[in-house]
Amino acid sequence: MKKITIAIDGFSSTGKSTLAKQLAKHLGYVYVDTGAMYRAVTLFAMQNNCIGIEFLDKDKLVNSLPTIKLSFKFNSELGFAEMYLNDVNVETEIRTLEVSSFVSAIAAISEVRSKLVEQQQEMGKEKGIVMDGRDIGTVVFPNAELKIFMTAGADTRAQRRFDELQAKGDSVSYEEVLKNVVERDYVDTHRDDSPLVMAADAIEIDNSYLDRKEQFDAVLELVNEVINTI
Repeated sequence: MKKITIAIDGFSSTGKSTLAKQLAKHLGYVYVDTGAMYRAVTLFAMQNNCIGIEFLDKDKLVNSLPTIKLSFKFNSELGFAEMYLNDVNVETEIRTLEVSSFVSAIAAISEVRSKLVEQQQEMGKEKGIVMDGRDIGTVVFPNAELKIFMTAGADTRAQRRFDELQAKGDSVSYEEVLKNVVERDYVDTHRDDSPLVMAADAIEIDNSYLDRKEQFDAVLELVNEVINTI
């Protein structure tokens, strides 16, 4: 069976990674969570005093980019690859609300995007890949055979994210999470470099009222349609 490239873009907390993991596992494809890559760079920036509540030292971070090594290592017990920053597993650390509050600002830096996009394109040269993020169908893989753009209401996404954080034991309020979701939406869609937009040939999926199985079944049907036409 011919392999294709599947690009999944969309707003934060729309379940892009969940869907991408499901598809990759079902199809035997490689899954790449580009959001984890930007989160790892954000964590590095936080750890090295490049960003804080009231400051962003862009030059310091850009000059440090050559020292940042990102890699994914498959965890057989979990069934997916975890993010490593300079050979340290940071999968848990990068999922905090604090990292979420800074990641859009870091992702807006052109030099950061250039470094990560280059790595992402290299990962997808052989096709057979599912990649999710903000600019996969527009910048990373503009020729992807299937492009999905996921959306849902801000309230719905905030509730999902809040429930996830609560389940992990994080002490956050729904209001904090909603504020973060709304702020990230604004930054992601208004940045100068590769803003979040739906590719002209992408298929939009509003999953506000879809459960995971319904969403997976709908997209898998699209995947099979594409594969059967090439």
